[in-house]
Order: sequence, then structure tokens, then C-alpha cells
Amino acid sequence: MLSAVINLFFPKTCHACETILTDNEPDICVGCRHELPLTKYHFERPKTVKKIFYGRVHLEAATALFYFHKSGRVQQLLHRLKYKGKEEIGRIFGDWLGAELLESPYFESIDVVIPVAIHSKKLKKRGYNQVTLFAQQIAKALKASYVDDVLLKSINTKTQVFQSREARFKSVADSFYAQNLNTIETKHILLVDDIITTGATIEACALVLNPENKIRLSVATIAITHSIFR
Repeated sequence: MLSAVINLFFPKTCHACETILTDNEPDICVGCRHELPLTKYHFERPKTVKKIFYGRVHLEAATALFYFHKSGRVQQLLHRLKYKGKEEIGRIFGDWLGAELLESPYFESIDVVIPVAIHSKKLKKRGYNQVTLFAQQIAKALKASYVDDVLLKSINTKTQVFQSREARFKSVADSFYAQNLNTIETKHILLVDDIITTGATIEACALVLNPENKIRLSVATIAITHSIFR
């Protein structure tokens, strides 16, 4: 009764298009869900994302839930996740991808899930790391440990949206550091971020997490830019 009254005066809206949701639409409306471009890399093409990192870092497996298109639904959702306080979107996508990774043989041996860190100043301003809930829900689905005190960020880098791959890597190369690496030795680590554009951030994180090749490393993100394969 109470929830019905609340929904009457404060109806839940779609995280993507902000239309009022029906009772059968918990977070994102059916129309928007059909518009979200799923990659299915973790089922059909496990080497596709890995190719981005050939010659840079070795990955066991790599995937992204969605393709990212400029002005598309995924961009809208990521913008609301990162800048509009809609942290819940991370949980939704974590549940979604976590359930799919359970069905993939390429991610069945994950021991630890680690989110890409953000700088303390950005964390204080935003109030949360946009990939925390995404990573936590994936860890929960895979029955893996969630660890956020090994990979840290020491430099508050500026936005990299219009930078080339080389410029992006230079800007983030020394901004991450790792501690307590002995706690993840010999384990299969899933490094989690919101989006892969050039792969520079993932590469920088991988280099500090695995300097002596003592771990197996895989990657999962919410989205990947489709243009990276052109």
C-alpha cells in the first residue's frame, strides 16, 4: 500500500529516457533495453577486446557489456552514472553482466574483482566511484572477492575524451599505483572499469597490478567504443 502511494506521487522513471516505468519495468524501460547494443563478446568473440591490448599487456579474457555510440542510450546512462548521482545504474549493469559471465567459460575461474580506482578528490566531489557497485555485483555473481585497496590513484588526471591513445596513456601512465600485491599473487583478477576507449587506463592499471607476471588478468567494462575497431 505504502509503495503504491509513493509511486503515485513520485513515480519511478527510466534511467535512460526518464519516462515513467510500469510495474514490470524495474529500472530501464523495455524500449530502452531493446536499444542497448549488447556486444556478447564474453560468449561469442572472446579475443575481440583482447586484440586492443596485443603487445601492450597480456589478458586472459576481456569483454564489455555494451557498445558505446555517441549520443546513444549507453552514453546517456554512463553520463547519469558518473555525473548525475545515479550510482544505482552501476548495480543494474553489474547484475546484468554478472549473470552473463556466469554462463561464460572464459570467466569461470575469477578469484578477485578489482575496480579501476579514482582519485580521492574526485571521490570526495562525486561521493562514489562509478564502478564500485558494478564491480561488487559482478564479484557477488561470480562468488569472487571484491578488493578495492590494492589499486589506487595518486594523480587526479583531467578528462581524456579528445585525446589520442598515445596522449591518453601518457596522461595516466604514472597516475596509478598498487599496494599489498602479495595478497593477489597467483590469482585470476578481473579488472573492472566503466568504458574502454583507447585502452590506456586499463593498460596503466595492468602494468602496476602485474609488474612481475604473478597474476592472471582479465577485464570487464560496462561499454566499449565501437570506433576502436575501425
